Amino acid sequence: MTSRAEVRFRGRVQGVHFREFTRRFSKRLGVTGWVKNMPDGSVEAVFEGESEAIEEVIRLLSEDHPNARVDHVDIIWLPPKNEFSTFEIH
Repeated sequence: MTSRAEVRFRGRVQGVHFREFTRRFSKRLGVTGWVKNMPDGSVEAVFEGESEAIEEVIRLLSEDHPNARVDHVDIIWLPPKNEFSTFEIH
């Protein structure tokens, strides 16, 4: 099922190439959207794609990133808006 997830990653997620890994994992799994650093040190992302693919991107970022430490993930699941054609770093 196609979904949209608005996600906030908290922990050591800036200065460790987290956004680039997010883009790579998302492209590999066919997920579109964007990712950006936030002033409070967290990283915000919007993902659109198959629910299972989005869940896998989040899992990979939380468990398999070599330098990041994800302490907390907030996820809001929404219906897709189909507004993205690729995945971008903002």
